Amino acid sequence: MLRQRLRTRTSALALIGRVLVGLLACALVFYGAMLLLLSLKLPASTVNGISGFRDTYDYLAGLGENDLTDTARYIAGGAGLLAFVVFGYLALKEIPRPYLARHDLELSSDEHGVVTIEPRAIERVAEATALQHHAVAGAAGRYGDDEIAVGLSVSHARDTAAALHEVQAAIAQALRRHGLPDMPIHLTLTGFERRTQRELK
Repeated sequence: MLRQRLRTRTSALALIGRVLVGLLACALVFYGAMLLLLSLKLPASTVNGISGFRDTYDYLAGLGENDLTDTARYIAGGAGLLAFVVFGYLALKEIPRPYLARHDLELSSDEHGVVTIEPRAIERVAEATALQHHAVAGAAGRYGDDEIAVGLSVSHARDTAAALHEVQAAIAQALRRHGLPDMPIHLTLTGFERRTQRELK
């Protein structure tokens, strides 16, 4: 069974890619500043002494057919291919993967087979347990990455903190009662819904 994975740690290769992007940005800012100095009538010799743009241009413009030997072409081609592969791979490392890891939880396995439980079943256990508390008006669970998060809306504003602790303890006990392993339980207060009773006359 294929499992979705949520990358929570930054890859070292992604960090290298960001460093290269930072260096490119610095180069663009630097030569943008040189262009600004030229537009402000600063002598070209002064700007060339700072950036070397004119010397570089003259060298590249002076290259002839005899200067491009077979060895130089092979080196340039190999360097271009290597740059394409390396920079392309670093770019792939920068692509975000914004999906949440959800997979069946394996409870046990032996020579007869494997016992698993679906994420929705774990979420229903947490939601049903939370709704048994008198202060909870609504509950929505989300299981992923071997932990469960439950959003709660309460009907009593008083003692909300105590109610959250009681619901968290009750969910942990319900998971153990159903044979599920201990896991982090995160509760979030998502709203307040006052329960009102109206009498029809």
